[in-house]
Amino acid sequence: MTYETVSRLAQQGGTIYFVVLFLAACVYAFWPRNKAGFDQAARLPLDEED
Repeated sequence: MTYETVSRLAQQGGTIYFVVLFLAACVYAFWPRNKAGFDQAARLPLDEED
């Protein structure tokens, strides 16, 4: 294997890895079961409990 071949495989593998990671993060963020937790976290700075 030449350096160019290894470099191309590493670039393609990294791209695929980060696309899959991004899609998994999107699925987690938009999963309906997580909505309540995200809504509660969004309201935390607005709560005036001391």
